[in-house]
Amino acid sequence: VQCIAIGASALALGAATAYADDRVNTGYFGGVAIMGYDPVAYFTDSAAVKGSEKFSYDWLGTPWHFASKAHQEAFMSEPTKFAPQFGGYCAGEITFNGITINIDPEAWRIIDGKLYLGYDKTFIADLEAHPQNWLPKAEENWPKLEDNLAQGKYY
Repeated sequence: VQCIAIGASALALGAATAYADDRVNTGYFGGVAIMGYDPVAYFTDSAAVKGSEKFSYDWLGTPWHFASKAHQEAFMSEPTKFAPQFGGYCAGEITFNGITINIDPEAWRIIDGKLYLGYDKTFIADLEAHPQNWLPKAEENWPKLEDNLAQGKYY
């Protein structure tokens, strides 16, 4: 299944943010956003870095972990700059199948200043090579999925 999870600030096609319904995918993540990985580190360290409970911040009812106090503070000042779009779900599945599934936080790229997380590294490479094939359709499908999530429907 081709799958990419999108990350970062606001949706590219409008004023609505990726977290308009205040939901964060914690899926198999044990209730922690991005499986406990530090969202800021992707930008500052160019690496997938595990965060620590010591540097935790609760945003949208979900704990986010950071590798340092500086990363925690950066996120606290601009969470939508660093947080995954589409609630952290896989954009490939949102794009092609209209469903939500989990991601691998080790599969990532920053494209046009936005963090993208993928289901696996092969598909994140495809996203990087062909974002025009993925992002517009994911953005089109997201409002319906977001509405389903608000109603407690998970696909």
